[in-house]
Amino acid sequence: MSDSRQDLAVHWFREAAPFINAYRGRTLVVYVCGEAIAAAGFAHLMQDLALLHALGIRLVIVHGARPQIEERLQRRGIAFRYHNGLRITDEQSLQAVKEAAGAVRVEIEGKISLGIRNSLLARQGVKISSGNFVTAQPLGIHDGVDYQYTGIVRRVDSAAIAGLLDDDIVVLLSPLGYSVTGEVFNLSGGDTAVSVAAALKADKLMLLVDGALRDTAGAPLRDLTPAAARDLLAAGQIAAEAAEALQVAVRAAEQGINRTHLIDLHVDGGIVQELFTRDGIGTMISVSPYDVFRTAAGEDLPGILELIGPLQSGGILIERTPARIEADLEKFSILVREGTTIACGALYPYPAQRTAEIACIAVHQDYQRSGFGDAIVNHLEQRARALDCRTVFALTTRAAHWFIERGYRRATVTDLPPDKQAQIDPQRNSQVLLKDL
Repeated sequence: MSDSRQDLAVHWFREAAPFINAYRGRTLVVYVCGEAIAAAGFAHLMQDLALLHALGIRLVIVHGARPQIEERLQRRGIAFRYHNGLRITDEQSLQAVKEAAGAVRVEIEGKISLGIRNSLLARQGVKISSGNFVTAQPLGIHDGVDYQYTGIVRRVDSAAIAGLLDDDIVVLLSPLGYSVTGEVFNLSGGDTAVSVAAALKADKLMLLVDGALRDTAGAPLRDLTPAAARDLLAAGQIAAEAAEALQVAVRAAEQGINRTHLIDLHVDGGIVQELFTRDGIGTMISVSPYDVFRTAAGEDLPGILELIGPLQSGGILIERTPARIEADLEKFSILVREGTTIACGALYPYPAQRTAEIACIAVHQDYQRSGFGDAIVNHLEQRARALDCRTVFALTTRAAHWFIERGYRRATVTDLPPDKQAQIDPQRNSQVLLKDL
């Protein structure tokens, strides 16, 4: 292996290690659409799912089978019938549904086992269980249309599924439900995945999508709240396949699933990249904020020192000893993403003069030029307003124009509180920037 590849592998492993530890023992529901099963990367996808299981993740796979069903219907000359995006399942169609679901289930079981045998995880093995864990009922008649054998989830036997997961078994569910009278119903795979995830109180739901979600400019959409997702759907700016998955993600949020991830099925290793890198590769719909501002605490000291260390060594920030920063932690605000401190800054108030100093602004090297400097400064300004400050100021040797672009104006040392004037090192020749709040 070349040195560059070794360096890349080491860097990736260092970044992934905290996530591997965090997800061990967590419950993950993955919806594998029928398009993913028919795609060229299906074998790699199954190997990745086997890897998740080997890493200690409690894994439930829900699969779809739409293209496989339609292929069987075409061969038999049976017309597809949909209403409001849902298949109308008559007796002939139901037979094709059952055949397709059975064939896909066997294909998934085989490929996961093959992935384990061809890897260093061969000795660990993987056990998979399917069963009648989903009770269904007929969807019924809507808008005068009888959906016949198309159903909806009535109940999920979460205790039985959890018992299998406790025994280190992967659970595989087909888009079929069984009624108390013994009938079989065709279910929406996405809705089944949501119902299962909600019943299990899963930590994450992951949906494979035929294409990445993008905004109107073509840029990938990384983080969405449920409200933002609804706005996108209402605007009709999302491709049909992605829109269907996004609707599923919104329903997941409504049922209490905190984080749902949409991943392009055509990206090799997409699930691994989404789970084990800080920024992921797909679109996450999160009920709670992804990036969290908070006041620093003792456990945040190493992260702050890592951020400001290079800036202090380069003379951009004044030297502050670890002991000094630890003593001032309550003055520091940090921006946290997935447990990593990606930006920090401090606010030193001078109540008598109703002003405050903004200091120690630092952004993780992976997130520079991404707006996080603005975010942390805005947060500190809000803290200053809450303290009834009329102004804030900053001292800088290299970022004067950056502050001026954000509403600050040049000032002099004499404009500062007397206590601050006494602390200034004249040899640094820092510029003073002042902003009215």
